[in-house]
Amino acid sequence: MKLLQIDAFSDRPYQGNPAAVCLLDRAVEETWMQSVAAEMNLSETAFLHREGRGFRLRWFTPTTEVDLCGHATLAAAHALWETGRVRESQDISFYSRSGDLSAHRQQSWIELDFPASPVVQRPPNDPILPKLEAALGVIPLFVGESVLHYLLVEVATAAEVQTLDPDFGQLAQLPCQGVIVTSRSQGLMLDRARQGDYDFISRFFAPQMGINEDPVTGSAHCCLGPYWGRKLKKMQLLAYQASPRGGIIRVRREAERVVLGGQAVTVLEGTLLG
Repeated sequence: MKLLQIDAFSDRPYQGNPAAVCLLDRAVEETWMQSVAAEMNLSETAFLHREGRGFRLRWFTPTTEVDLCGHATLAAAHALWETGRVRESQDISFYSRSGDLSAHRQQSWIELDFPASPVVQRPPNDPILPKLEAALGVIPLFVGESVLHYLLVEVATAAEVQTLDPDFGQLAQLPCQGVIVTSRSQGLMLDRARQGDYDFISRFFAPQMGINEDPVTGSAHCCLGPYWGRKLKKMQLLAYQASPRGGIIRVRREAERVVLGGQAVTVLEGTLLG
């Protein structure tokens, strides 16, 4: 079975978020997929095989299966087009634990149609808030939770997001699937290759899922898109995830959906023997 490693949400190798993509010829056992994901030791490994008019798609971290993963879906679509399994002019339908998803190619960009995941504010007396502040070392302006069980934390400045140094042991004890820390992008300092007119920036931490910091997180932008779209009164936004690798995401709000745009590049191809 063919295996690719693809850097998603980047147009150059060794940036963005790496994902492994395993192109299966049939459905396989869940325990085998989890073993392969642990062997790949990337934040996500995507497994897909043909089903009906589309592809069944599942995502695994090194330790667990997840309900939704944006960068590995982007990588999966890129793999299907690049290997010729799907014509470049043809859209792709995926069937997943988060329902039906689709991918559309627009020149060098790939657009993913995902369900929106709006956040609900946590009450000010919530006992989780002091633990969250202690783990992050910041004072939030806002804390909410999404249906994906991500905590979304807005802070005052981009510098706070960039310099954040969380206590991952404390974060791992929080009752959530991950923590998004975000701010508006004023004062954002990046190298020249990454400069852009960004609306907001973020970072994503998920030690609960075996990922201390995820380089670029599509599913987090299913929360960030509705959140910043309402605050900034914009339907289309440009986002930067400020991990050490960094990545650029286009976000477009459409009713109960979010369209995520990104680029991808293959860095490794091989054949899985085990």
